[in-house]
Amino acid sequence: MAAVGSSDLLTNLLRDVSRSFYLTLRVLPGGIGRPIGLAYLLARATDTLADTALIPVSERLAALDALRARIRGDRREPLDFTRIAEAQEAGASPAERRMLLRIEEAIAALESMEKGDIGRIREVLEVITGGQELDLQRFGSLPRGQVAALPDAAALDDYTYRVAGCVGEFWTRMCLAHLFTVDAASEQRLLRDGIRFGQGLQLVNILRDLPKDLAQGRCYLPSDELAAAGLGPGDLRDPANESRMGPVYRRWLARADAHLDAGWAYTTSLPRAQVRMRLACAWPVLLGIRTLAKLRGGGVLDPSRRIKVSRAEVKAVLWHSVVRLPFGGCWDGLATWARSTRGTGSNGGTSSTSP
Repeated sequence: MAAVGSSDLLTNLLRDVSRSFYLTLRVLPGGIGRPIGLAYLLARATDTLADTALIPVSERLAALDALRARIRGDRREPLDFTRIAEAQEAGASPAERRMLLRIEEAIAALESMEKGDIGRIREVLEVITGGQELDLQRFGSLPRGQVAALPDAAALDDYTYRVAGCVGEFWTRMCLAHLFTVDAASEQRLLRDGIRFGQGLQLVNILRDLPKDLAQGRCYLPSDELAAAGLGPGDLRDPANESRMGPVYRRWLARADAHLDAGWAYTTSLPRAQVRMRLACAWPVLLGIRTLAKLRGGGVLDPSRRIKVSRAEVKAVLWHSVVRLPFGGCWDGLATWARSTRGTGSNGGTSSTSP
């Protein structure tokens, strides 16, 4: 095994599994980038274990539990995920296979971190893996062709906290440990807005990926709200039902938008000297806002249509955020700019908001 310090685990491999989120990881300040990058890599590993459809659900749950125990430090026996790595479906990323095969390097990297960072990484991954296990238990053993939905809004709020809101909380605690300090009231506000920031990004993914999730038997829109509209979760597989689904969908679009507003408040409240952190937070918020604007255009149940921001829009967001950064009023207006359609590129393209 390569020495932790010289390994490409947190450079090349992290880049290959993190896709567009690598932009954010690269801009993070040095003292915080490595532990956040490792936490992200481990979360991607747990997500890959949970999503390996060719492996029985019981085996995936056992693998998740083993990795969870290894991350916590409760298990010392090395992990071997060769079987699961080899069972990745044809369309899976080769980097995800390599990630599973190198999981012990990731554990060694975790154990080499300073004590406070180890604790924070373990805490957030405990919440994330708990959410992934719950997701597998809900949806993993459904009969072929059946679609299940979350029961209500509380379940969806809980899910978005477990898989993303807790990340905003973790991110904030890392910032406060390494980069700056604030008073108690400001800390609580940052933690609250950080949680909503993560939940908003996850809701964007859920609303955008609805047809893909439905094809896998998963519906994250609450079943009680769909029932009030005269729909069952399986009815959403028919794009003709989009108008009937509209009130439910628009309600969650508004919820996502409000969460991203909290994410933008979080971003603008960071100390102005924290230039890298401001940019790292601004990019996903602004791209999320742009994605929501596209989702309002309709066609969200059409499985042949992939709604996402274009490369031109990504470049526009990066350029505007960097250019406006020194100017307080112009910077604060970026969220309003992102909600407009001027200067943000076409509706096509190949880039997405998700990490």
